[in-house]
Amino acid sequence: MPSPKNYREGGQEKNKKGKLSGKTSSGGTVLEMQPRTRTAKEFFTGKRVVANLPALPHGKPKLTKLLVNVTIQRSLGAVQVVMAPEATVDELISAVLQLHEKRGRRPVFPSTSPSGFDLHYSQFSLESLNREENLMALGSRNFFLCPKKKAATTVSHGAAAAAAASSKEVAKPSSIGLHGLKLMDILL
Repeated sequence: MPSPKNYREGGQEKNKKGKLSGKTSSGGTVLEMQPRTRTAKEFFTGKRVVANLPALPHGKPKLTKLLVNVTIQRSLGAVQVVMAPEATVDELISAVLQLHEKRGRRPVFPSTSPSGFDLHYSQFSLESLNREENLMALGSRNFFLCPKKKAATTVSHGAAAAAAASSKEVAKPSSIGLHGLKLMDILL
């Protein structure tokens, strides 16, 4: 009768090479064990290197391409672009606008000139990114693209007239007069 330990292991003994011994209960044939699959811990500790990446002098792999996500204002979903790490913000803006137009995404912009758009870290960021800066120096791969705001000095003629009219109404004396004030006293 097999011991409890042998019973759990199936009554089979292994030699040093990983082969089963001839003492199997099924008839005595010798089988070779299949190699064990790698665990998640082995993947992250890097025991076995799978790919040969170009390495820097200090041993870390060098990035050759970046996957960048750019969300466009009033558009559904982000546009994903593969760029070189040495690319600038201006090149990223032009690549995103070309891809946006090529795919026929909404909103349709009247002009797809890169000079008419600003790139930000997020939709809540007030400052736009410097157009000459490299993508690797930014420290992020998710950005927000929006059309540039019109300058505050260029106010349309209709808006200026409306602003002047509203200031004249404020300067007029109130038409409530004395009767309105007496009514207010009664209500209090």
